[in-house]
Amino acid sequence: MTIKLFKYALPTRFLGHPFKISSRFICADNNLDKLVDPQLKFPENEYFPQEEKRLKESSFSVQEFGFLQDSIFGSVSSKTETGKFPDDAFLVINAIRNGNDGFGERTEKALRLFREKLNPGLVVDVLRNIHNPELGVKFFKWAGRQIGYVHSESVYDALLDIIGCDVPEHFVHDIGKDDREVLGKLLNVLIRKCCRNGLWNSALQELGRLKDSGYKPSAATYNALLQVFLQVNRLETASLIYKEMSALNFKMDKHTINSFTRSLCKVGKWREALDLIEKEEFVPDTVIYTNMISGLCEGSFFEEAMNFLNLMRTISCIPNRVTYQVLLCALLNKRKLGRVKRVLNLMISEGCYPGQKIFNSLVHAYCRSGDYWYAYKLLKKMDGCGCQPGYVVYNILIGGICGNEELPSKDVLELAENVYSEMLTARLVLNKVNVVNFARCLCACGKYEDAFSIIKEMMSKGFVPDVSTYSKVIGFLCNASKVDKAFLLFQEMKRNGIVPDVYTYTILIDSFCKSGLIQQGRNWLNEMIQKGCTPNVVTYTAIIHAYLKQRKISDANELFESMLMQGCIPNVVTFTALIDGYCKAGHIEKACQIYARMKGSLDTPEVDLYFKVDLDGNKEPSVVTFGAMVDGLCKAHKVKEARDLLDVMLAEGCEPNHIVYDALIDGFCKVGKLDDAQEIFAKMSECGYSPSIYTYSSLIDRLFKDKRLDLAVKVLSKMLESSCPPNVVIYTEMVDGLCKVGKIDEAYKLMLMMEEKGCHPNVVTYTAMIDGFGKAGKVNKCLELIERMGNKGCAPNYITYSVAIKHCCAAGLLDEALQLLEEMKQISWPKHMASHLKVIEGFRREYLISLGILEDMSKNNFLPIIPVYRLLIDSYQRAGRLENAVELLKEISSSSSFPHLDKKMYSSLIECLSVSNKIDLAFELYVDMIKKGAVPELTDFVNLIKGLISMNKWENALELSESLYYMLHASKSTSIQLL
Repeated sequence: MTIKLFKYALPTRFLGHPFKISSRFICADNNLDKLVDPQLKFPENEYFPQEEKRLKESSFSVQEFGFLQDSIFGSVSSKTETGKFPDDAFLVINAIRNGNDGFGERTEKALRLFREKLNPGLVVDVLRNIHNPELGVKFFKWAGRQIGYVHSESVYDALLDIIGCDVPEHFVHDIGKDDREVLGKLLNVLIRKCCRNGLWNSALQELGRLKDSGYKPSAATYNALLQVFLQVNRLETASLIYKEMSALNFKMDKHTINSFTRSLCKVGKWREALDLIEKEEFVPDTVIYTNMISGLCEGSFFEEAMNFLNLMRTISCIPNRVTYQVLLCALLNKRKLGRVKRVLNLMISEGCYPGQKIFNSLVHAYCRSGDYWYAYKLLKKMDGCGCQPGYVVYNILIGGICGNEELPSKDVLELAENVYSEMLTARLVLNKVNVVNFARCLCACGKYEDAFSIIKEMMSKGFVPDVSTYSKVIGFLCNASKVDKAFLLFQEMKRNGIVPDVYTYTILIDSFCKSGLIQQGRNWLNEMIQKGCTPNVVTYTAIIHAYLKQRKISDANELFESMLMQGCIPNVVTFTALIDGYCKAGHIEKACQIYARMKGSLDTPEVDLYFKVDLDGNKEPSVVTFGAMVDGLCKAHKVKEARDLLDVMLAEGCEPNHIVYDALIDGFCKVGKLDDAQEIFAKMSECGYSPSIYTYSSLIDRLFKDKRLDLAVKVLSKMLESSCPPNVVIYTEMVDGLCKVGKIDEAYKLMLMMEEKGCHPNVVTYTAMIDGFGKAGKVNKCLELIERMGNKGCAPNYITYSVAIKHCCAAGLLDEALQLLEEMKQISWPKHMASHLKVIEGFRREYLISLGILEDMSKNNFLPIIPVYRLLIDSYQRAGRLENAVELLKEISSSSSFPHLDKKMYSSLIECLSVSNKIDLAFELYVDMIKKGAVPELTDFVNLIKGLISMNKWENALELSESLYYMLHASKSTSIQLL
């Protein structure tokens, strides 16, 4: 493609948490200790002996938390030990440091004692712990002079670790002056070290220094140089190095020749690759042919790749499982599904069976193409290939059938039901997204009983229905405990001509409103009025409350007036609903005004609407009213006003219930006032209320935020003593808190223990643990946990995968990160905004903000998939794997879930491609950006021009510069005319 094509593609004009909590405790430690004093007695409630036994069996004993207490309390009083090393190395380092003569006679005299013990291992230990480059070099030189000792490569490597890869010239001079042969070996090791670290530019510079100093690179050095340049796709440079290497009669090792032939095949030079093998007198085997096939596939030379497969058989070089999987993956990526079938059949006929991940990808590809029957055939083949189908492949198949907006046909839905039955037999589970989608399809076909059966079965395996589930799937059900009977009875009543009474309508309206289906609730209200069934105050209150929570204040006021016109007098429940609704809608001042008017202490016209009629004493606040006010004030961080309201309640003889106390404790904990939380805790105990799970959760959360692990463990022990077994929320807070302070091992032990006691970790627990392992650098443990989740019936969600991908990228495991992305797209990719909102439930707001999720959702109102792609693209750029970065960018920019073009990603890649002499690919991105309606920046043109110049395409560079000049001139003229 010439520059002229791009010249006409140029645009015609150029356009240029609110409160800060102190880390210092507000209350003194001795006051806080009272909060968790083991001598503090709580009034005993009545309970059954059997229940007490069950609680004791399902909870941990205090002794079982010994590992936490020992670790946490031990860390308070003791300092962290420094790294240890062998005694001889310690003595050598002390002798060097205590000499105080700059490694003079006194130091050398002291070191004579260690001559007999001198060996490469001791020298390495000394170099890695001396922490002084000058002394390290002098010790290295001294050791090299000792009779019977010879430096090993590990010694050279340790020396470079202490002085750095950018070796100062005076060190080079000193070492060369002492022993030129040693210097030559050191520079060779330095080049190889630069290559291992991916510093190809530094490796070239050191190669020049090596030659300038009169030394020759070794065969190992040449092999290392070849590998690093092949890794960054600089085939031309690698070819020049190979010519120089061959001239010295050095041979490539097996790993290098594999890399070289693959790189040649990647650009279509497979004949040159075969010539290279022959020239190197290398006997080709399955491994090298597989690498060559992989290179041909990367370059989209599929015919040649198939020819190589046939060539292998003709020379009795049998393709293995890896060979076929390379072909399958490449064909899948390019959507060559017809060829995939042929290769798969050939593979299985020769006794090579795909792995589970390959089968998962195959099933996903055929589901996406609409060939569900072949996808199911593949699932059945897994057993015959010795590969047990797991939860991933079942979710892929059912999600592929039911996850589209268009409903599946009857026979395809029956296929999904058969797959679901097999999945249950295998004791596997659907994830949340697929439960909703599957049940939605069943409901659309009138299979209500089957839909509810799926939800009930998944609930028995740990699935918890949420608002989205109720609204999309079982919106006809009204009660969480008897939803099937309630709604089905309602339908049956209507079919039989029996008019439901006010109670039937009211419970349906209340349940649907609580699920967010207010309009359906309002329709039923209109229906019952039309049929002569008079709504009561509870019916109206349910809808008014729901309107207020959704900030539909005008609708709520209109319905309130309608209620008064119908002669329905509001009562204290109605006013409590008004207060609670306004609090949840963020209108705390209006809630306070209604409360004050109920008390008769304020006469403001702003709430006259609600007090038009004589209430006959029905406006005195109840304990529920006070509870709504206290909770609303605490959530608005007005804890002082909430505390004053508690005093009013006590003064008026209105006994606060545990809800009031819990709300106050949580409010004080949220703002860091633990001394006030202690006071409320004491009052709660004096009034006979035992702390609940909610109470302990608030305290533990605050203590972990303040990094008071010792007190958090005491609170947990108090829970156990009070026969209040922690639930999954408490355990998750503990696991998350321990991870955040770096106690990863203790967090993992706690997660295993909670599972042993029958409290199964949920997706938030696993995600917290995965994040903890990732921050500790244990990325392999992250990947193990994701696999463990599936085996334990807890499906990873979008947040889980995002966290794991982030840590894989940070650790340089880019292929693993990309594999996680593919798996996430197959089974946990939310297709709609509403379903995504449910996925993030249960995660803390601060945590979601750190992932960049809430910002994308609030600004753009689309699924926050960009942070994941942006991270992967940036990581591939840094690693020099620009083709992978380009593929990811094209994928996300063409996605319907991403309506806005990210120009920064395009510009960054265009710059990298131009610098790396991949100018054609850079121009492809430039054209793609323009086609999507974006206006390139001036820097994009500059980078393209620089790229053309670096490739000596001066004519094309001048043409592009000229086009840019005319474009800017035209833009300037247009601006002048407008003025």
